[in-house]
Amino acid sequence: MKKLLMFLIITVLLVSANPFNANKASAATPNELTTYAKKFTGTPYQFGGTTPSGFDCSGYLRYVFNNFDISIPRTSAEQYKIGTGVSKSNLKEGDMVFFSGTYKAGISHAGIYVGNGNFISATSGGVTIANLNTNPYWAPKYTGARRLDEIKNVATPVSKPALPAGQFYDVAAGHWAVGEIKNLSTSGIITGYDVSMFKPSNDVSRAEAATIIARALKLTPVQGSSFKDVPAGHWAAGNINAVMKAGIVNGRSPGYFAPNAKITRAEISKLLTNAFALQASTSSTSFKDVKGHWAESSINSVTASKLATGYKDGTFKPNANATRAEYAAFVHRAIQK
Repeated sequence: MKKLLMFLIITVLLVSANPFNANKASAATPNELTTYAKKFTGTPYQFGGTTPSGFDCSGYLRYVFNNFDISIPRTSAEQYKIGTGVSKSNLKEGDMVFFSGTYKAGISHAGIYVGNGNFISATSGGVTIANLNTNPYWAPKYTGARRLDEIKNVATPVSKPALPAGQFYDVAAGHWAVGEIKNLSTSGIITGYDVSMFKPSNDVSRAEAATIIARALKLTPVQGSSFKDVPAGHWAAGNINAVMKAGIVNGRSPGYFAPNAKITRAEISKLLTNAFALQASTSSTSFKDVKGHWAESSINSVTASKLATGYKDGTFKPNANATRAEYAAFVHRAIQK
């Protein structure tokens, strides 16, 4: 009897310790998957990388899907063989999208569709979002898509309908920059986010700033790669190359643009001065934190032209970051000059 009891105890312990008896997490909804995938935006690229310290394209997909206990093969070519084929016109959030002929023939790149024609993937410029249809590098290389049964086929919940162009749920009628934001967005110079959100308090990246200026000046995108950290496939490469060619902006260091870095108020002053040929002049306001700063003359120009202002404490805060609302106001004022 004692032997039988001991046998039963050991059996229970072995079964409970067996990892294959553990309950797997429930499959992800498309929105859960893409929301998690976007958390890694800006993560650097690393060939063979499979962790947040550095991803390659297939390693990134594998890491994201694995978070939801969905196992997929290691390489993009192998990933293209699983799931069910999906036509481009029927793409849904969470679908895997594939590209050919990037660095080799055949399937050589993979990403995750996030909606509105966009997909997210690990590129040489880091984890970024690009458009399947309009990106000059990715659009012609698009090959196909696959959908996994483990992704629950439910519609992404949308609590609010899209608003007319130029209107945003988070930019109220009384917002200090509502007019500037509306005019730039209806002109196609600046865009918002899904479901009519503008996120006016968000910081502006150098890539976004360059793109907005290129659109404002109606510059023709220039193909190729002018900076080591802005590959030809980067979503803003054409506009960054265009403003550089026009002599409007340079990199932060030799050969590097730092596209994901937040642009500073000093950098914006220099950019606006170059873009709109503002004459260097002495501002009527003397900022106590600008004297001797590398962008002093540009700051004086934009403030004298009333494109930007300082703060009540007598500072300009040249090294502070600008919000999307502030940048929209600066650019709009410059266009109106």
